[in-house]
Amino acid sequence: MALVSAKDMLTKAKAGKYAVGQFNINNLEWTKAVLLTAEELKSPVILGVSEGAGKYMCGYKTVVGMVNGMLEELKITVPVALHLDHGSFEGAKSCIEAGFSSVMFDGSHYKIEENIEKTKELVALCESKGISIEAEVGSIGGEEDGVVGAGECADPDECKAIADLGVTMLAAGIGNIHGKYPENWAGLSFDTLAAVQEKTGTMPLVLHGGTGIPEDMIKKAITLGVAKINVNTECQTVFQEATRKYIEAGKDLEGKGFDPRKLLAPGTEAIKVCVKEKMQLFGSVGKA
Repeated sequence: MALVSAKDMLTKAKAGKYAVGQFNINNLEWTKAVLLTAEELKSPVILGVSEGAGKYMCGYKTVVGMVNGMLEELKITVPVALHLDHGSFEGAKSCIEAGFSSVMFDGSHYKIEENIEKTKELVALCESKGISIEAEVGSIGGEEDGVVGAGECADPDECKAIADLGVTMLAAGIGNIHGKYPENWAGLSFDTLAAVQEKTGTMPLVLHGGTGIPEDMIKKAITLGVAKINVNTECQTVFQEATRKYIEAGKDLEGKGFDPRKLLAPGTEAIKVCVKEKMQLFGSVGKA
């Protein structure tokens, strides 16, 4: 199955009161684990790629080629979108040219007027290519690829202004944070989320920072219009922990020398478990 826009899967998710998981990928093993799990659970899935990860994996065209090859070789039948995560204006253009099926333009650090201007240009470009586009209002807390946010809540009127440009999905800051959540975290602002939903109607909303948010908050956010939830830190954590245990056990030392495939296998299996748990929580199992 070829890469698809995220539009149809997210429209169905919002109407059906479940969410599609976006799982950020960082290498071949990571990608394979997510795709195989999605296929096993018959769940639509979004593969997220940050600009940093794209550079690490030898560029956006390399990522597109790798994912397309896996879709064919693994005989993936579920809907898969390849999505730029927290992209810059130029980064979004580069991914569109490279063959991504979805992009995010993070203009939250600009004044709203400039955010609108740049988003509008990218919306027109994405529409001409038939791919989906995500925009952001109100920055997400924490840091990701140099984009720093304090976690402020979005202005619902500004959200409407961006939504009215024709974006596919909207990430609105509601107190969520990238990375680990501090002990004194105040929780998600459901009042803000409800107000954004009221202003944006049927538009699918996006919840970044899915790692560390309590399950009851995740479920409530879905009832208030969230149709896409991003997971990255948790996958990184379980991958690192499984690899560390493997090395400490001395199992990376084989008679014939070091084998990277064996070293990465425990982390890959840990990612499969993490993705499966999240898909079950989000309610996307069997929705392909």
